Parts: sequence; C-alpha cells; structure tokens
Amino acid sequence: MTTSDLIPHIEALIFASDKPLTTLEITDVVNSFPDLEEKISLDKVEAALNGIVEKYSADFYPFEVKQTGGGWQFLTRKEFHKTVAQLNGDKFLKRLSAAALETLAIIAYKQPVTKGEIESIRGVSCDYAIQKLLEKELIIISGRNEHAPGQPLLYATSKTFMDYFGINTSDDLPKLKEIIAEQVEATLVKAAEEKNEEAAGDDEVLSVAEDGELVVNNSNEN
Repeated sequence: MTTSDLIPHIEALIFASDKPLTTLEITDVVNSFPDLEEKISLDKVEAALNGIVEKYSADFYPFEVKQTGGGWQFLTRKEFHKTVAQLNGDKFLKRLSAAALETLAIIAYKQPVTKGEIESIRGVSCDYAIQKLLEKELIIISGRNEHAPGQPLLYATSKTFMDYFGINTSDDLPKLKEIIAEQVEATLVKAAEEKNEEAAGDDEVLSVAEDGELVVNNSNEN
C-alpha cells in the first residue's frame, strides 16, 4: 500500500474515532486490515500523517488535523468555534472569572491537587470556582489523597482542557519562569512608555489662540 493509498484510510480512522488516536494505535489498526500484503511501518504512517496535516492546513478547510489531547484529531479552526458552539450552547463562550482562571492554573501546574492545597495557595475559598470548572469539564476528580486526613478529593485537568488549549500533556504547558519573565518584561516596557509620555507631556504647554483654537507649544523652545 502506497502512502497515497494509506492517507484516506487514516483520515477515515481519525474522523470516526471518538477519542484521539496515537500514531502507534493508527499503525496497529492499519496493520489489522484483511488481505494486507505487507506490514505498514510506523515511518510510513508518520509520512501519511504529515501529508494529512499539510492537506488540511489549506485555508478553505474549516477544520484541521492536529496532534492534541494525546493523539490525532480533526479539530475545528479557531475562527469557527463560535459557529460550532451554537450546537451545544455557549459553555465555552462565556469567559471564566479571574478566580476560576487562577484555580485552573493551580490545578494545571500542581495536579493532582486537593481543594485544601488550592485554597492554601490562593488564600481564599475555591468551592464555586471548582464547581464551575467541573461543569465546563475542564477539570476532573482523579481520585483521593489517601495519605491526608479525611482522604480529600484530588483534582486534575481533563482531556477537554487539553483539547481546548491545544496541548497533549501537562508537559506542554508554558514554563512558569517563562511566563514570569514575559510579565516582568511587559511591566518594564509599560513603565518606560508611561515615563516617556510623562516627559513629553511636561514639554508641551497648551494655549488658546486669538481665533479660539488650542495651540500646543513646546516649553523648551526659546
């Protein structure tokens, strides 16, 4: 079977699957085809996947094939998210509150984590935020901490979270030091811009001309 012959079969598998398919899973399924003359190598499947990704990268397709959520999936392009959301309500169109975002970030970076541990980091109760994140299926209850008093529930990010943010594992999350560095740089740039604006403002003096129009004069001019 040539790569060109293999591509539509892989497309059909990814399209029909109710979960993301890994490259290895696709290879195993393809090699279970009846009357297959010779085994399909993993390299050949990867080459076919590259061809599929390239094919659906064209702008006229409203969807694309991406490796996310642990495997390969057909995903709607970002510009059509609001359109597709009409089928299932606006669950993802409503913005998360600051409290929910903070809680989600803690869970993403500390998972699995208990509610008590989240509240210890945030310094406030997070019952409502956790409930909202569970309703949006962005987090799941992954078990209990059997070593803590009362064996509290453990929370972790869900497959929906990975799909929504386009990542395969928690290892794909931005490193905290990178985020902090970007925030510090943005703060310094903003401070410099504000300082420049203040300096420019000090040099400008507004006056009223005889015809009633405002005139900007430079205070440094002789």
